This record gives sequence, structure tokens and C-alpha cells, in this order.
Amino acid sequence: GMGGVGKTTLARVIYENIRSEFKGACFLHEVRDRLSKHGLELLQEMLLSEILVEKDRRINNSFEGANVQKLRLRYKKILLVLDDVGHTDQLDALAGESEWFGPGCRVIITTKNKHLIIKYEVEKIYRMSSLNEDESLQLFKQHAFRKNQPTEEFADLSAQVIKFTGGLPLALKVLG
Repeated sequence: GMGGVGKTTLARVIYENIRSEFKGACFLHEVRDRLSKHGLELLQEMLLSEILVEKDRRINNSFEGANVQKLRLRYKKILLVLDDVGHTDQLDALAGESEWFGPGCRVIITTKNKHLIIKYEVEKIYRMSSLNEDESLQLFKQHAFRKNQPTEEFADLSAQVIKFTGGLPLALKVLG
């Protein structure tokens, strides 16, 4: 889905609600940006450190990282959230193939790139959409006025903000 629609927020809520059902869990934020700034090895280190609960896990290269993932995680029931994945190579490097993880594991991906999902045998796709006018107004009022009813003097301004943001929750929160 498009940026600002709430993909990361929804993934975070799901992660927090179900993580206790797994032997290990990891939520990797902003995969696309972090990968370009810090490299794949750092993301692999973060993933392995969090899931295996091992501090100071060091990965020398991405090939080593992939091998460690395959060897150490293939029997574990884990929950992995990859937030804002931009390209298939990023998904390949961090989630590889289903054999990398144990039975019952779940990988949740947030992305703006719908073509990324097509390549993989995705079990369920949840498409995010913007809020309708009533939902937008309610969210804006909660953030702008800390209550559900704006004062009469701000009713017109509220309507303009709703129209301007196009129902994107992040924009409504920021402007509120």
C-alpha cells in the first residue's frame, strides 16, 4: 500500500499481539533504508541477535549470515516482520526460502511494491486503503482537539484538512 496508510502500525500491533506464541521474534524496521545505509550484514546481525537472544552477534558477510540463519533457525518457530521491503533481493537475503525457518513460523512483510508479493507464495495479502471521510475526521479530531468534537470555529478547517490528506492516517496525525 501507499506510504502513510498504516502498514507499519498494523504490523507492529499484530507483532505485539502474537509474538508470545513463537520461540523467537524479530521486527526489522525500515528494511529498505537501513539496508542501503548500513548493509545487509547489520540487518542479519539484528535479526539473529533478536531471535536467538544472543548479544554481539557478528556477521562477516551476507553469505555467512544466510548460512547461520538456515542452520540456526530452520527448526525454530519464529515470527519475523520485515517492514518497508523495497525489492525482492532484500526479501531473498533476509527471509530466503521457507526451509530457512521451522514449522509454524510466520513472516509478515510490509511494502509499497505490490510486485514483490507476486514473486513469493504469499499465504495472505492484506491491502491497506485510506480512511473514509468519517474515519478521517474522527482520527483528525482525536489528534487535533484531543476529543471527538472540534469547536465550531474549526469545523471548516477540519473539513479542509480531511480533503487535503486524502484519508492517509499518518498525514492526519501529523497535521492534527
